[in-house]
Amino acid sequence: MRREDGQITVMTIGFFVFLGLLAVVVVNSSAAFLQRQQLDNIADGAALAAADGLSRADFYRRGEVTLDDAEARRLIGEYVTGDGIRVVAVRTDGDQVHVRLERTVELAIAPPGWTSRTTIVSEATSQLRLGD
Repeated sequence: MRREDGQITVMTIGFFVFLGLLAVVVVNSSAAFLQRQQLDNIADGAALAAADGLSRADFYRRGEVTLDDAEARRLIGEYVTGDGIRVVAVRTDGDQVHVRLERTVELAIAPPGWTSRTTIVSEATSQLRLGD
């Protein structure tokens, strides 16, 4: 006959390891999600700030809504400051401005052998329209 002493101990240890890893994933995912929401808000604000780069000369002369690329980049640079946020791309396309931001965040819990940092990305677009 085979003895079964200690079998429940192995199963209990495995269960606690699983719970620990699950807790790490939940805590890190929640922290990254909250950071992503914050970065989304900053990207939206940056896109709206870039919309202030409207070429007023074109608007008043021809009634066209076009964005000045250099002015949009400058306005985004002024809007996005600090906190390790990088402006990766700014692109104007007629009456639209597209912004892409990145931020490297520290994970709350980093088990041995896992990386303690991750990069989150956010994109936003703002469009100007003439009122009807």
